[in-house]
Amino acid sequence: MADKRYSVLISVYTRENPDYFKLSIESMVNQTLGPEEIVIVKDGPLTEELDKIVDYYVSNYSELFTIVTLTKNVGLGKALNEGLRVCRNELVARMDTDDISLLYRYELQVNEFIKDKDLDIIGSNIDEFYENSNEIVSSRIVPIEHEEIMKFSKRRNPFNHPTVMYKKSSVLRNSGYSDFRRNQDLDLFVRMLNNGCNARNINQSLLLFRANNENLKRRKSWKKCKSYISMIYSFWRNGYSSLIDLTIVAASQIIIFVSPSWVLESITSKYLRKTYKSR
Repeated sequence: MADKRYSVLISVYTRENPDYFKLSIESMVNQTLGPEEIVIVKDGPLTEELDKIVDYYVSNYSELFTIVTLTKNVGLGKALNEGLRVCRNELVARMDTDDISLLYRYELQVNEFIKDKDLDIIGSNIDEFYENSNEIVSSRIVPIEHEEIMKFSKRRNPFNHPTVMYKKSSVLRNSGYSDFRRNQDLDLFVRMLNNGCNARNINQSLLLFRANNENLKRRKSWKKCKSYISMIYSFWRNGYSSLIDLTIVAASQIIIFVSPSWVLESITSKYLRKTYKSR
């Protein structure tokens, strides 16, 4: 029988919402194919509420949870590296503290690894919501096949990070996450792709992503725009992205920064998301 064991890797820090965090854990625990292990990295001291949630699940699922406690906040990339090292399974699924995995997500992803022994990383589309997870407002659609993913990654992230499942050995072979405060996932994925890792996305939404109006404001910050341009610039310097790719990304990020919010929202809805009308 094929090995269907996998670990889930999640990092939590003090500013997370306890209610969202609990819903996220519940969505992992109640999968049609349950995880063999859930690794929670405490990225620095947590609030009392967050600690109580971790303690509750450790007490009630003692064999399932592995807790990694960091004495100070080190950022997502470093925290995930610490958690990845202790994961006891080759297959590792990412998860974030405010998202919800659909019941059959992990079963579908594990089956893809069983069917294709050469597969290194797989993700999926996401459905976005605001407060009510039953009211989907949009979806982020990503490329499906490897060649499409390679082409897409020269300008944009070809994966929705909270949806990915990857081989631990493949991530470690490519030095894990770099110490970036932003885009650390894109940096890792491009290094993996550039070094011959095989990738795919499942053409359906397997995760509910909690969005809000603050997401748009963060995308418009010059710090975020500059960080993204710098990332693609490094890809160009390494020969991964072309000068045309870099020029298009730089121009689009500057447009994002200078445009009014309503223009950015319109562009996002039209070109970057599949938008749902009220039902």
